[in-house]
Amino acid sequence: MGKKSILVSLMLAACYFLSSQAFAIDTTRTVLPNGLIVLHSENHNLPIVMVTLIVRAGQVHEPGEKAGLANVTAELLSEGTKTRSSKEISETLDFIGASLGISAGADFTTLTLSVLKKDIHKGFDIFSDVLLQPTFPQEEITRVKELIKGSLKHQEEDPSFLADRAFRKEVFGPHPYGRLLEGSIETIDLITREDMMQFYSAYFLPNNAILSAAGDLTPEELQGMLKQYLDEWKKADVPSVVSAKPAEKPGRSVLKIEKDLTQATLMLGNLGIRREDPDYYAVSVMNYILGGGGFSSRLMQSIRDEKGLAYDVRSFFAAQKESGYYQISLQTKNESANTALDEIMTQVKRITSEPVSDEELSEAKSFLTGSFLRRLDTNRKIADYFAAVEFYALGLDYRTNYPGYINAVTKEDVLRVARKYLSAEQYVLVVVADQKKAGLQYPEK
Repeated sequence: MGKKSILVSLMLAACYFLSSQAFAIDTTRTVLPNGLIVLHSENHNLPIVMVTLIVRAGQVHEPGEKAGLANVTAELLSEGTKTRSSKEISETLDFIGASLGISAGADFTTLTLSVLKKDIHKGFDIFSDVLLQPTFPQEEITRVKELIKGSLKHQEEDPSFLADRAFRKEVFGPHPYGRLLEGSIETIDLITREDMMQFYSAYFLPNNAILSAAGDLTPEELQGMLKQYLDEWKKADVPSVVSAKPAEKPGRSVLKIEKDLTQATLMLGNLGIRREDPDYYAVSVMNYILGGGGFSSRLMQSIRDEKGLAYDVRSFFAAQKESGYYQISLQTKNESANTALDEIMTQVKRITSEPVSDEELSEAKSFLTGSFLRRLDTNRKIADYFAAVEFYALGLDYRTNYPGYINAVTKEDVLRVARKYLSAEQYVLVVVADQKKAGLQYPEK
């Protein structure tokens, strides 16, 4: 068995070892002299170390005319450093059975390291090299940009992609959340190596980052690793970024996208909430009942089970740092698009006009509190979880407080947030379909 297979086997085994101890995690928080926030969860059940680093460098930090800059910068970090080529980085990681992940998001960029304890120095060496010494080789920039543009062109055939792109643009308007993370073919072509280097220099700073480590590592060992591999990471002033708050548009926006398909893709929703909004927990319960609870949700029971209009239908709230959105989505036959939309509106009106049942409320609470344990059943999830908890300022005791937040939600709270965030009169609706066959009865914008 190779080293990578051993690591995968150990990671799977971790699910069983850690699930019973998820709420007994001892996590410490320190702030280094350079401003780096460090979270540490020590667990010696398995010889594995997981590291998650969040850098506040995301879509909201890039200029609109260079949309995709955060994403392409993240993609290039591991494509060559001052001491290693892209190939050398990949081969070394593969040899020790480690994995390095880098991805940009709306609010931040994430770097993750998974490595066996015995190879921790080699893993940290590569991790720090990629983080501190990227060179952004021009040949790799050209290659990566072409790959991204090729992917965007390919996705033009995906109705869900077309619907989601139009939906976000209409909901958020000029706010960065309304753009594709990858940018567009036009903006990608405008991004230069100098843009990437400036973006990296401005935001990839220790006082703009959070590092979370979990697994077979003592506090002394982690301190030694940070001293040896990240000591040269110096703090500096971080540019301030102010994005105009998305404004909810009055009335309806109905966008029709013509596509020669047998099925219509429908997306309906509007602005939602920020992750740190106190309504988040009541919204979570409400959404579970409406369409986030799988087969037990109202939308699934009515649209799939009772009427047979779609194989899957769901609702969700995407709560981000600055704002968020809610969305109800499904695919149905072109000819049944109006019927499916009518039923969505019926369920939205119902949950905004009458209290949910005691049984629905109890089931939602039981699921949300019971499933929370799975967020902490592996060292990878633990490292990711505490990084996110720090980013959203939820507190290290969030894992013990969360059940109380959910259980405190009342039927009156559910009705209140449903009326506040849902509407059968004011919404954004996107329909990708053979429009003639769909015969949409909802007015176009």
